[in-house]
Amino acid sequence: MTTTTTMPTTTSTGSTPRTTTRRRSPIAPYVFVAPAVVLYLAFLLVPMLYSVYLSFRGLRLVEGGAFGKRQEVFIGLGNYVSAITDRDFLAGFGRLAIYGAIAVPLTLGLALVFALLLDLGATRAKRFSRTAIFIPYAVPGVVATLMWGFMYLPLTSPFSYVTEQLGWGTIPFLENPEIFGSIANIAIWGGVGFNMIIIYTSLRGIPSELYDAARIDGANEWQIAWRVKVPLVTPALVLTGLFALIGTLQVYGEPTTLRPMTSAISQTWVPLMTIYRDAFVRDDLPRAAAGSVFLAVCTVALSVILLRLTQKRAFGES
Repeated sequence: MTTTTTMPTTTSTGSTPRTTTRRRSPIAPYVFVAPAVVLYLAFLLVPMLYSVYLSFRGLRLVEGGAFGKRQEVFIGLGNYVSAITDRDFLAGFGRLAIYGAIAVPLTLGLALVFALLLDLGATRAKRFSRTAIFIPYAVPGVVATLMWGFMYLPLTSPFSYVTEQLGWGTIPFLENPEIFGSIANIAIWGGVGFNMIIIYTSLRGIPSELYDAARIDGANEWQIAWRVKVPLVTPALVLTGLFALIGTLQVYGEPTTLRPMTSAISQTWVPLMTIYRDAFVRDDLPRAAAGSVFLAVCTVALSVILLRLTQKRAFGES
């Protein structure tokens, strides 16, 4: 649909004004949206579709028995069966479960506590506190892991130095089972600030009249926080929980960076490390593609389940 705009104009002789028509191009919105669409297709949709296609392919020997050349052929669900039955791949999900049980609750819990404290009227230095808590999120993951890695190593750890002086020996940060808490600590340190900002922004959007009404009814600050603020920021908590869940399934940088420092982290410690091994160590891209697709499906499925459960609870309470 073409939109026209009429504008009155007056001739130099002072005669009766006349109108001119200016046409607005109907393709202008599409021109502005086109770069985003092109980037989405080129760097997200096309690679995803190619990974799905590649996951149904496989390299097989043809023409010459054991010394024949390898050729890519269609093998159906063979790569998925191989990935799902791989003990290393499945063991990685078990380690992720332990890691997530530590990192997710602590990250969300600390973010909620800090957001509630910053939202209190009596809290001082709010701007400095927000910045100080958020700064670790701005530190690149590899840099943060290296920094914490040196604080975990027995020879350079300030924590182990203190315990040695007290006669307690070094802290086994990089040994099993302490390695789970050590890696989770890096994620908690870097993720609390981001989640706190989301929850704090949601708290700032709550009308102050609700707090005044609760105080008139005799509620103290703790009761206001627990019975008024927390229920109203549930959507923000669900959003941060979803981010934390997705981040847990995508853990890769922290264990990979710490791996040279300890023998407790294997080459297949988490699923993404197994996928990397298949793709770049074993040169089996179809198998790696199948593992990637399976991991993506698990991520989407868990996200949908989380959203459904929270929606049912919200509707049930309402």
